[in-house]
Amino acid sequence: MRNVARGSLVDAAIAELRGEIGAGRWAVGERIPSEAQLAETLGMSRLSVREAVRALVHAGLLTTRQGSGTYVTATDESDAALGRVLDGVASRDIAEVRLGLDLLAARLAASRRTDADLADLREIAARRRAAFEAGELEAFADADVAFHLRIAQASHNRLLTDLYRNLCEGLREVVLADHMQHSTTTAHADLLRALTDGDPAAAAAAALTIVEA
Repeated sequence: MRNVARGSLVDAAIAELRGEIGAGRWAVGERIPSEAQLAETLGMSRLSVREAVRALVHAGLLTTRQGSGTYVTATDESDAALGRVLDGVASRDIAEVRLGLDLLAARLAASRRTDADLADLREIAARRRAAFEAGELEAFADADVAFHLRIAQASHNRLLTDLYRNLCEGLREVVLADHMQHSTTTAHADLLRALTDGDPAAAAAAALTIVEA
């Protein structure tokens, strides 16, 4: 980020943070730096940063989680608008839509994934497994959602990715409510193996096992 030195500090901070979010500096579902860290990076007061973050929460690009921090929920206002439509949607409805998206994402990703996609997925899968073994529910939920979003991204279908991204917060709540009772570790390993092998049918089968667990 560049140092902000003139103009309305709050407006400048909003524009800066909005630009970083849109550019993908922090992925949807990722926690942004602390207020103090952002203030230091932008070269402005924590009060200005706090107001900028509050404005972006109101716009739907960020959300705050008590005791956890501030997370990206959308990359732009159009994504945020769709996210607001999904607010309050029943878990069953989310699960049914997820079924279709996960199967399609798995099939496409198996055919289109790159080596970089696979490297990211292996890293996220390792984080997910470590969080499960440590009993860290929040970290597990974050990694689980990140894994499936990354598969959607590996499909290299922008619309599919955008649709999946807007389900992430709802999916995270579903994972948290499950309390790691259905970790589907084996099925996730099978899915990653199918993606590595470039096997769309096996990838879809593993994705189905995960969603129906």
